[in-house]
Amino acid sequence: MPGAPWQRHDLVGLGAGAWARVLAGDAGEPPWDETALEALRHWAAADLPLVVARQAPTWPGEDGREIVTLGLPAPLAWGRRRLFVRTALGGLRQRGKFPRLAPIGRELPAEARAACACLAAALDAAGVAARVYGSFGWQALTGLAYRHADSDLDLLLPVADAAQADAAVRALAQAACARPRPDGELLFADGRAVAWREWAAWRAGRVASLLVKHLRGAELVPGAEMPPDGARVPGATLLPGAARVPGAARVPGEAQVRDEARVSDEAPFR
Repeated sequence: MPGAPWQRHDLVGLGAGAWARVLAGDAGEPPWDETALEALRHWAAADLPLVVARQAPTWPGEDGREIVTLGLPAPLAWGRRRLFVRTALGGLRQRGKFPRLAPIGRELPAEARAACACLAAALDAAGVAARVYGSFGWQALTGLAYRHADSDLDLLLPVADAAQADAAVRALAQAACARPRPDGELLFADGRAVAWREWAAWRAGRVASLLVKHLRGAELVPGAEMPPDGARVPGATLLPGAARVPGAARVPGEAQVRDEARVSDEAPFR
């Protein structure tokens, strides 16, 4: 879909030509091993979606070639491999969104359904249209086996501003879900995302900065620099021809990456 504002977690599809180039290794990936090739061939044959991943800090590069990195989260059958493919931005097509929380909750074990239903209702009341990615989301999308005993319930929580982020975090903190554990990110309008537990820790005064993920990386940002009204940052979404937006400055003294909010985009592949 030309001109679409792609962001992390967006689902996209490839055409037959793009898949052929990926399988042939023509986009600059390292040579695929047999396990990776099996997963990729299945994805191509079944026309399954890929997910927009983090791009290089210098994307799209000085040569202007708009090559985008996409993630393929392999299911249990292929060892839960995290595969990344590169393809031309102009060839992407939109493939819908991750599933909403309520229908996923109805598929949980009986002992977790009531708590999940309450959480879904509380988030809806706050105006937060929670979607499920990670193992639960990908299993629902593909029909393949992803879930395991330690799978978290990874939630993508679009919020307009700090007040709505606070409301979402209150609902999550009060949720009685112990297993699967609710995890995930608050996604602001400018494309920046913060782990909801990280946000809660900042609001409680336990940390001075937030690990903020965005299209071109992740940075430790002073909490005061997060836009309270969700103000848009130009270039934060993936647009053909978009200019590079420098990442936020790192905060001295907080170089360690918090376990609850990893710099790498692991959550879509849990």
